[in-house]
Amino acid sequence: MSGLAGDYGSALYSAAMSENLTERIYNELTELEDAFAKEPQYLKLLSAANVAKEERLKLVDDCLGGKVHPYVLNFMKLLAEKSIATHYGDCVKAYRERYYFDNGIMPVTAVTAVPLSDSQSKKLTEKIASLSGKKIILTNKVDPSCLGGVKLSYDSKQIDGTVSHRLKEVSELLKQDASGTT
Repeated sequence: MSGLAGDYGSALYSAAMSENLTERIYNELTELEDAFAKEPQYLKLLSAANVAKEERLKLVDDCLGGKVHPYVLNFMKLLAEKSIATHYGDCVKAYRERYYFDNGIMPVTAVTAVPLSDSQSKKLTEKIASLSGKKIILTNKVDPSCLGGVKLSYDSKQIDGTVSHRLKEVSELLKQDASGTT
């Protein structure tokens, strides 16, 4: 991640790392990210140039003061002061990327036609962990159009073992054969 959000997220990670607080800060940032997803207007308010800086900082203090680590509080104040709080999610993404890298965590998305059972999720997670040597955070997304099988996305890679993908491959082979090319 590059740019302003990447710089801010990385700087917060470096500060947290120097104090051995990366996990705590990660957890607090994630909780706030969930809360902001439910109330996106809050970040817009903290970024509004027509709201005085002092008022934006007071809003952060009133909402988060005493509830989060001072690093997180000051981070939010910095975003509010600079009127860039709407970039919070990108800052967290940059923090998360460094946190995952340093802790050997790999997020994996499994797209299936129907939701994976707990047993299937566990087996898939264990299999990917044994192959990658990393801790796996598995997210299951349902897409009925894949018909069956699973499509895995991780580390900018995709493995498509869905029925719909296989049918497309067969269709392409048949088209090539029909046109006389091999």
